[in-house]
Amino acid sequence: MLTVSPPQSEGSPFWSYALHLPYDPRAARIARRTLRAVLAEHAMTELAEPAELLTSELVTNAYRHSKGPAALRLRSLDGGRLRLSVWDTDPHIPPPFDRGHGPFRPAVVPGEAESGRGLFLVCHYAQAWGSWPLGNDIFGRDGKLLWFELGPTAPR
Repeated sequence: MLTVSPPQSEGSPFWSYALHLPYDPRAARIARRTLRAVLAEHAMTELAEPAELLTSELVTNAYRHSKGPAALRLRSLDGGRLRLSVWDTDPHIPPPFDRGHGPFRPAVVPGEAESGRGLFLVCHYAQAWGSWPLGNDIFGRDGKLLWFELGPTAPR
């Protein structure tokens, strides 16, 4: 189900979309397609490639590390920026998101490792990122919210 919130005030350029994702291995692909459509409608296609990569990482982790549904939220911010957040039912906040919003310091991941790089990519490429632990939802489950922000690149 895709929902959109009403504008903050009449004529406001700000918008917000939410996409509820079932526990399904196709969730990341559906999230990427939805993201691309929303960014195209709001003339923010410059952000599409990095946003798709980072969204895919967050939604894939939600599927791999939780046993329930997830939700994707897209919000416009001032300055042509985008905030994207993913909620899932697992209360564990993984590194590097467990360190708060501080400076990014990549961990050494062994070359032969098959995982462990995705969230570090999010922190490296996003302009801002963070996490929030969440209490029980209406179904009595704990969870967390991971988010990132992207904005237009400055001309060189």
